[in-house]
Amino acid sequence: MHKFPLKLEKSLEKRKQQNAFRELGSSNNLIDFASNDYLGFAANSELYFKTQKILEECNIVQNGATGSRLLSGNHKLYPLAEEQIANFHKAESALIFNSGYDANIGFFSAVPQKGDLILYDEFVHASIRDGIKMSNAKAYKFKHNDLEDLKKRLNLVASEKNSDIYIVTESVFSMDGDSPDLKAFANFAETGNYQLVIDEAHAVGVSGNTGTGLVQDLGLERMVFARIVTFGKALGVHGAVILGSELLKQFLVNFSRSFIYTTALSPHSIAAIIASYEGLNKFDFNEINSELKSLQENILFFKNEVSRLELQSFFISSESAIHSCIASGNDEVKSIATQIQNKGFNVKPILSPTVPKGLERLRFCLHSYNTKEEIKDLLELLATFIK
Repeated sequence: MHKFPLKLEKSLEKRKQQNAFRELGSSNNLIDFASNDYLGFAANSELYFKTQKILEECNIVQNGATGSRLLSGNHKLYPLAEEQIANFHKAESALIFNSGYDANIGFFSAVPQKGDLILYDEFVHASIRDGIKMSNAKAYKFKHNDLEDLKKRLNLVASEKNSDIYIVTESVFSMDGDSPDLKAFANFAETGNYQLVIDEAHAVGVSGNTGTGLVQDLGLERMVFARIVTFGKALGVHGAVILGSELLKQFLVNFSRSFIYTTALSPHSIAAIIASYEGLNKFDFNEINSELKSLQENILFFKNEVSRLELQSFFISSESAIHSCIASGNDEVKSIATQIQNKGFNVKPILSPTVPKGLERLRFCLHSYNTKEEIKDLLELLATFIK
């Protein structure tokens, strides 16, 4: 066996010394405050059987896609799913990718061209950053959710006469759970003729009375150049989609390498996406048993309990399903998380370097299936540990 490279071994050792060493966990029976399954769709038996029914109705008995979509993998469920998704999100077109990571890599490495500029929020997801690194455009970050800082950055950076400027943000940030003033960003982008790109991973299925996401809830879909929606959060399945114009779809099919050079998703995966969107489509916010209604009630209850227990100073303000409690230092945040887990609640510590040093936090993910009693007990436990 070859000797493992010393530089790599030292990197692992450094992670261990920083108490930031990552290891794969195992499933547990703890009360879930950690997963992205906001609506409980991942374990929804009705959607499971609906997926099977879709395959049977389409007479599909096939395990894999057999190739990329440009070769043999563009099976008949793909156009059905993309039409359904485009209609649901009021978009001209939809193009499915194998994951949110693939979608962001594929978009940012292909769309912004040499001579273009990318201005991105300093807290955007790692997949966006990685895609930007692969782009030929110049990129500059602006302060989190700060439109005035974005304007200052734009005034400082020179752009070529024919360059396009892309402004990149998220509707709900995965580590903070907060949101920018999307209306202000959209108005600014439209006035300046800039291309606004919004990642909606943690908003779809959560925001709005039908879970369409924050962009649609605010009526901004026609002001956004591209929306990236992932299916591994509230939709409970796998994959992602880029929403935009038909020309954008054609461009991505021709130039997005993470789309072109990968085996397509299986018929079962696409059927599961269709089933989950049908699950969203049937939502009536006024229904007592609506998963979306239960989730939004739990978000409000969580915030009220934080106030009752006087924990507001520890939490980042959020209206989403993600609520982050700052507990500085990897040792400190891991210790609190372990104590909470020992009491039966699955809460994860978020360590540096995933978040900036000093901003380590406990990340609470709320779900439609969490009970008020569980939320109350959890926050009362947190109050004893963090104070």
